[in-house]
Amino acid sequence: MTDQEIFERLRSILVETFDIEAERVAPQARLYDDLDIDSIDAVDLIVKLKPLVGKRLQPEAFKAVRTVQDVIDALQGLLKADAQAGAEAEVGDKPAAATA
Repeated sequence: MTDQEIFERLRSILVETFDIEAERVAPQARLYDDLDIDSIDAVDLIVKLKPLVGKRLQPEAFKAVRTVQDVIDALQGLLKADAQAGAEAEVGDKPAAATA
């Protein structure tokens, strides 16, 4: 999933869930200062983002998040970690070559 795809989904969630005007949602927008997302809203946002990564999101992964771009970066990090873990598991599942 590209940064732009994540941004579009994130913007849609912010508009639909928190009634934020779409034009206010930009990568540099600060969640608290610019978009009025408080800590309770942030928890709701994390719940709404779960389908993007297909698993439960840990709030700790979002402690340093301050801007929309930070959310995008955090999600990309989770997606890349999952892809890497999946690739490593796939390699580990293959039988070792027989030695003669």
